[in-house]
Amino acid sequence: MKTIKGPALFLAQFAGDQAPFDTWDGITKWAADCGYVGVQVPSWDGRLFDLARAAESRDYCDEIAGVAAENGVQITELSTHLQGQLVAVHPAYDEAFDGFTVPAMRGNPKARQEWAVDQVRMALSASRNLGLTAMASFSGALAWPFVYPWPQRPAGLVEAAFDELARRWRPILDHAEDCGVDICFEIHPGEDLHDGDSFEMFLERVGGHARANMLYDPSHYVLQCLDYLDNIDIYKDRIRMFHVKDAEFNPTGRKGVYGGFQPWVNRAGRFRSLGDGQVDFGAVFSKMTANDFDGWAVVEWECCLKHPEDGAREGAEFVRHHIIRVTEKAFDDFADGGTDDAANRRMLGISE
Repeated sequence: MKTIKGPALFLAQFAGDQAPFDTWDGITKWAADCGYVGVQVPSWDGRLFDLARAAESRDYCDEIAGVAAENGVQITELSTHLQGQLVAVHPAYDEAFDGFTVPAMRGNPKARQEWAVDQVRMALSASRNLGLTAMASFSGALAWPFVYPWPQRPAGLVEAAFDELARRWRPILDHAEDCGVDICFEIHPGEDLHDGDSFEMFLERVGGHARANMLYDPSHYVLQCLDYLDNIDIYKDRIRMFHVKDAEFNPTGRKGVYGGFQPWVNRAGRFRSLGDGQVDFGAVFSKMTANDFDGWAVVEWECCLKHPEDGAREGAEFVRHHIIRVTEKAFDDFADGGTDDAANRRMLGISE
């Protein structure tokens, strides 16, 4: 068994235009002051990170890693959630997702998609230059508008969507192999890869690609009423990243999984700060540890009630408390009788 690394913090929800959240130096100092030893980097945020330079320059990567180290943290992974989303966008969401790209690509879905693929490829190259072995992403979605089948889905619709999704991602996965980096898809509603079945449909179409892996986040499974503990055992060989995020699901006579078009605070399913929701993190960390997960426990703060800075500081301590330092010996070693093969055979009554 291995001891999970952490605590680390996903910086996407904290980057902003005010100090200390507007510079790489400032935000890494702040994260360390909160108690974190690692940071996961949103590769799209130019205030913190120059993706194009990182893809081309090991010197630049050494520089930003050095600044982080001086401030007391290390880079755990890069994230391409926004760019990965744009690898596959159903036309119904074209305008909504245009905000994820640069102005020159807006209103041109084909150019936007090509830009997104290039961004994800650059992030894989940058990950290699930083010495990282995993990168977070979203799969994007072509079939999501048809997730609830009314009217019933035409035969072959979902299959065609997943065939196309795999076609778009296969060359990117091959580049990931060249870079020695796993693409860890966050299994997430809104993405075509939103549960185990949909992940397996994709995995089959990319030939079981070794670089197609999972980012495990139990909060999204709570809101889907999916068994988030069993999921760890099923996919232990594909889970390569871990977001520590809490959630609660409290259905009423008025609302359930779909939320009634209500704002987050009024939904039955809500994301919460760590310890304020329903996820059994004692069980989650135990299973992850028993299954030899040796990556980072990365806090992703999303809460409809608590201030983010409070959630971040409390989250660092919460994760530190839950990380299990694995034992190097069995608890009953003190009772070892020091037997040998001959003694074992005598105890079984099979000695000559």
